Amino acid sequence: MTVAARVQRSSPFVDRDVRVVIQGLTGRTGRRHAQLMRAYGTRIVGGISPSSDAAEIDGIPLFRHCIEAVAATGATASVAMVPPLAVRGAIDEALSAGIGLIVTIAEGVPVHDAVKALEAVRRAGARWVGASTPGLAIPGRLKLGFLPDVALAPGPIGVMAKSGTLSYEVCHRLVGRGLGQTLWVGVGGDAVKGTRFADVLPYLEADPHTRGIVVIGEIGGSEEEELAAAMAASHCTKPVYALIAGRAAREGVTMGHAGALIQGGLGTIDSKTEAMARAGAQVFTRIQDLVEAVCSGLGSTVGEKACG
Repeated sequence: MTVAARVQRSSPFVDRDVRVVIQGLTGRTGRRHAQLMRAYGTRIVGGISPSSDAAEIDGIPLFRHCIEAVAATGATASVAMVPPLAVRGAIDEALSAGIGLIVTIAEGVPVHDAVKALEAVRRAGARWVGASTPGLAIPGRLKLGFLPDVALAPGPIGVMAKSGTLSYEVCHRLVGRGLGQTLWVGVGGDAVKGTRFADVLPYLEADPHTRGIVVIGEIGGSEEEELAAAMAASHCTKPVYALIAGRAAREGVTMGHAGALIQGGLGTIDSKTEAMARAGAQVFTRIQDLVEAVCSGLGSTVGEKACG
């Protein structure tokens, strides 16, 4: 049995009732998104602010350190709403407190910091979604990060995405057609990251409520090729619909994501399309083509109102 299979059998990707602390709660971003996450249903049980003497903010208990928050609340997950240069320290602090799931949202985390953070996360046996991510969600239950509510709805699709903006648009269109999500994970577009497509696949494959998988990829890196290899190795039984962005990108032009690098023939749109197609995925370069294919393939499985 693979490591991924053992993990999948022992726990879900994220517990539906997970208790969450917000690192950086007293900042403008942390405070605003803590309110939105809590309004969505996420169990925000504490916030971290080393410099604040307040006992609470917006009804959320405030602590100076993660270890104090964990001892008082039983939190097992953290969303770090801190600047990029503070991400590595926030991860180290969360790991020291025994937190098992860490979500970091900041753009521009130094690659060296991300490498060190990934090493620490692996040593601790924890899970890190980031360096830069819009977050993750179990629609209708919780969200960790800032995925837009208008694109979230319970449904039969597992979503994993490099690009936040593209995934918002894809999911918003699918929700408008009656197809929501079982789990949505924004893995981010960083070159060094805590969670990759192939790490999410076993959870979606094993989940009995997930009837199809949507992958939002892009040129650069080898993540889609790795996912294709994982799909082939695991004999993935669920339909996979992949959007690969970047066909019109010109050679030598810097892309917005740090991970959008083409090296040694890997990372091109042709490489990704060929690999994913060989593994059995349907691959698209236009959002609406993917949406129509998902509706055609999954609409009949979720009732007459879907994809009408």
